[in-house]
Amino acid sequence: MRSESWLSIYKLLILTTLRSRMQYKFNFVFGSLMAAIVQINEFLMVAIVLYKFGEIKGWSLYEIGYLYAVLTLARTLYRTLGDEVHHLEKYLVSGDLDGVLIRPLPVLLALMPQGFRLMIGEVLQGGFVLVLAFIGLLRSGQIGWTAIPLTMFIIVAGAGILFAIGLATATMGFWTTRISELQNLTEDAARAAAQYPLTLYPKWLSGLLLTVIPVGLVNYIPSLYILRGELGLWAVGLTGLGAVFFLLLSLWFWRFGLTKYQSTGS
Repeated sequence: MRSESWLSIYKLLILTTLRSRMQYKFNFVFGSLMAAIVQINEFLMVAIVLYKFGEIKGWSLYEIGYLYAVLTLARTLYRTLGDEVHHLEKYLVSGDLDGVLIRPLPVLLALMPQGFRLMIGEVLQGGFVLVLAFIGLLRSGQIGWTAIPLTMFIIVAGAGILFAIGLATATMGFWTTRISELQNLTEDAARAAAQYPLTLYPKWLSGLLLTVIPVGLVNYIPSLYILRGELGLWAVGLTGLGAVFFLLLSLWFWRFGLTKYQSTGS
């Protein structure tokens, strides 16, 4: 089938999932707002420290806010479109992946829309911090208006990188079945570390976050150019190239992992 046909099917599956979720509109709206309120506390704790001490390793409050917001929005885009990849473990443990395998669709295409949800809380959270960061940086003259389209680009490309990391981690489940602990390392811990400048960490750790678990390509490397004019425009392009490279690599690994899948037999 042509790629247009796959996209049409994917959109149809997403709309079907959305219609089922919107049967409980109050729960949907209330849950989204609570998510925004709870998660904004992450950044507020950092903001309080920065407000008290001024900066961290030469990075201002607005710059830290920018790193945080870009990573948050990229992750939100990834988890909105591919959240069920993050929850592959439940399919492996229960054997429900068998039902996905017999569908006349690529396994990944059939799996991704299953848990589709609009993460409004996370969008509000990341968007609010990003707007504040832009206002502060524009007022100070540190950045120009070109930073806005460049930021939109790295958010989309960054979502691709985060999806690739999530997919590669999920694929390990075809051998280990249980992957939640590994996800804590490759997704949660790595994301938490990348919310701050990589110069805070030892060289071996920053190198790890740029290569093996390349979350640093999502926000830190392109921000050196967008916020500080360092490295050059290629730093932004590197995020796009990284997204393509790691997506292709993770998709190959996924297809290989599928050949090793063994049903639970239940």
